Order: sequence, then C-alpha cells, then structure tokens
Amino acid sequence: MDQDGLYAGPIVDAHHHWWDPALGRYPWLKGKDGPVLGRACLPVDYLKSAEGYNLVASVHVEANWDPTDPLGEIDWLDALSRPDGIAGRYVAYADLAKDGVEADLEQLAARERVVGIRDIVSWHPDPARTAVNDRHKMLEPKWRNGLERLAKLDLSFDLLMSPWQTDDALDLVNTFPDIRFVINHCGSPFDRSEEGMASWAAGLKRLARAPNVWLKISDLVAYDPDWTDESLSRVSLACLDAFGTERAMLASDHPVVMFGATFRQTYEHFRSVFAGLSEADQYALFAGNAASFYKLPNIQTRWAD
Repeated sequence: MDQDGLYAGPIVDAHHHWWDPALGRYPWLKGKDGPVLGRACLPVDYLKSAEGYNLVASVHVEANWDPTDPLGEIDWLDALSRPDGIAGRYVAYADLAKDGVEADLEQLAARERVVGIRDIVSWHPDPARTAVNDRHKMLEPKWRNGLERLAKLDLSFDLLMSPWQTDDALDLVNTFPDIRFVINHCGSPFDRSEEGMASWAAGLKRLARAPNVWLKISDLVAYDPDWTDESLSRVSLACLDAFGTERAMLASDHPVVMFGATFRQTYEHFRSVFAGLSEADQYALFAGNAASFYKLPNIQTRWAD
C-alpha cells in the first residue's frame, strides 16, 4: 500500500479489448466514428492509458471479430508486439450453437494463450439496448450442447448477461458444475431505479451461491453515464458483498470504458473503494484472483518473491 493506505501493488486487468477497424474484420464497427469506436486500440494505446500503474498482466477478451473466423482474431493477437504478460491470456469467441463447433473449440483450446470462451447473451426489454433477440438463449439445447464441450477442454466461460436473465443463468451454472463461469461487468445493472438496483443486487447474491461462478467488477460506468463516486461505490460494494474477495476480480474494459471514464478514473475508484480491505484481500481483487482464474503462468509465484 502507498502512504495513504491505497493499493499500490501489481495489477492484472481481467478484461480489455484490442481492435483495428482498418482490418475490416469487425462487422459491428463498420461505419462507426468517434474517439472510441472510430479508431484502432492497439497495445501501445492500452499501455499509454495504464501509465503510472503496476500493470503486470492482462486478459484480452474477444472483440466481436468476424464470427465465421474465430481463429483469425487469435492469429492477429499473437502477432501484436507487447510486454510479457500483457494479453497473456485470451478469452476467445465460438458460436456454440454452430454445427461442428467441437472442431472450433478444439482448435482454440490448442492455442497457448486461449483459456476461455465468451458469448454475449445479454437481453434487455428495450430492443434498442438488447444484444440478443432471445431472452432465453442460455436455455437453448443446441447452444448448451456446445457449451458442454468446454469442460473436457478445460475452458472457462465468460458470461455477459442481464438481471432479467438471472433465473436462466442460475439454471445454466448449476447444470454445468464442472465449467468455471465468470460474469462480466457486474452483471449489468441497467435499471438504476431503487427497485431495479435492489433486484440486481439480490440476483448477484443468488448467483454467488454457485461455487463455480466468479464476477468481474468492471466498466461500472457503462450502466451509469451520470456516475458519481457514491453511485460507483454502491455497485462495487454490492459486488463485493455478493462474491467476496475470493471470487471477484477487477477489470477496466478498456477501451469501451472510455465512453464514460478513463483507465485512471477506473482504477482510482477501485483503490479508493477497497482501501479498507486487508493488503491480502486487495491483492486478490487487483491481481491474484484473475491470475488464478485465467491461469497466467508464474504470476503469483513471481509476485510472492
């Protein structure tokens, strides 16, 4: 800790993205402009945002690359120059409902840095804000058949869902106890009303009862564009209350977070809101849990020396 008692140790950013629209491999970025979606985010950009922090490792999460070519994103990432540990592990994409997805998963699992798969299944009652048309995608038998393959390949699953899908998510994680799940972005607290926030927090506690579920405290501002220190703290502390320091991890969601905050604002919030925890618990949140969950090589041993 520094002289003010704030965390100053190593950081593992458990969730960030790189992309380059010029490659033409991101259908969702076509025609987008502006400082976040309209330009490339490459290792040099990410590292510049994190200047001043002891960022020793990170996890790259799939960035909606062309879904017909999941290995293409892995090849591109592998070719990017960056320091050891940065994007040391990847969470890739695979279309779990696709015929023949088994071959895709086996090829991805064979790649050194790939340790997990992500699918965005987040549903919102407002069609303009939903990522999928089917609220109950997690219950689809064919999708589940693909997901089931992750266990034998020792791949984790990053789950981006919404509070309206808590019951389905609970059924999912309990049906597949041998798969390690991590919920992205605090479980997406969209509804900022008192009732909505209470329901979201209660849903997190229900999900946390499953021992194979972890949580990323990340991109809080995505659901809180008019954020204050108080409003961010309410979310972070509710996440901690549900999952504790054993199964929560911190992440930036860079560069998506830049719609509402910088890397520095994100991590200064984390340092402040978790300042009352022990040094060991802070280390777990800022680095240790992500390093363990995503199997970053030798990270914990090196830091412990």
